[in-house]
Amino acid sequence: MNNQKTAVIDLGTNTWHLLIVRVVNHEIEVLHKEKQAVGIGKGGISKGFITEDAKNRGLTAISSFKKVINELEVDHIYATATSAMRNAKNGQEIANLIYEKYGINVEIIDGDKEAEYIYEGVKSAIYIGDERSLILDIGGGSVEFIICDENNIFWKQSFEIGGQRLVDMFQSSDPMPDNKIEELNNYLEIMLKPLVDAAEKYHPVVLIGASGSFDTLNDISCEKYPLKYNKIKSDLWLDLKDFEEIYSNLVVKSRKERLQIPGMIPLRVDMIVVAGVLIKFVLNTLDLKRIRISPASLKEGLLHEVLLKEDEENN
Repeated sequence: MNNQKTAVIDLGTNTWHLLIVRVVNHEIEVLHKEKQAVGIGKGGISKGFITEDAKNRGLTAISSFKKVINELEVDHIYATATSAMRNAKNGQEIANLIYEKYGINVEIIDGDKEAEYIYEGVKSAIYIGDERSLILDIGGGSVEFIICDENNIFWKQSFEIGGQRLVDMFQSSDPMPDNKIEELNNYLEIMLKPLVDAAEKYHPVVLIGASGSFDTLNDISCEKYPLKYNKIKSDLWLDLKDFEEIYSNLVVKSRKERLQIPGMIPLRVDMIVVAGVLIKFVLNTLDLKRIRISPASLKEGLLHEVLLKEDEENN
């Protein structure tokens, strides 16, 4: 196992990630980490197919990932695909094409498995502790919720209400009008009833945001309150008051104005408003008082699982 190089690829609805590591003396050394804004769900996710343009963007990203994988002489490659690919009529066809062209076997995982990987990924980055937390991962196609502590998952569910889907449904104009925000909140109230029921049973007290939109909220808060927040820390907390201020500022701005906000990146600018509405809904509905941000999510959870498997095979 020592010195073997492992690549994990996470084919999300918006972003495709590549992470390459080597294990040396039981320590994980990151050799390469990158993400590409593929937008595989753009233009087709709400209709249940992946467009030709999106497919070509995906193949271009895989081609560039494969170059890096070959240059670094990687021993093992693991790839998973999530919401856009699992719900698209032509999702498996695209996975097959990736295998034919690049020899990379893509496993299309269900929402349950996705939630498990997210939990393992968060655990690899931060100590969750004994108090019950609610992990939230906002993808482009789906949203995962996990009620957990350091040692247990009490409840988990994946909902097909990711950022790209919500943008398609509710963000027809920019800035998003108040009546559309209200419609989105009403929709979330209906769709997330299982979450509310689970929270009443298990009583989470902290919201842990996994990567993605939460990274951007953290970057904005670091720029806005530099004395209070530190980008370098691996375990980050965001004050509710600061989140409210950032949220209020985001929802009134157009795309062009949002791009001017220090800490905002083009990759997140389109979905940050609906993500903000979702986060605010969860905080208010479940009466959560604290937000933690985990820099790790699905790909780190996948890495955790495959390294364990490789370790067992080699012992």
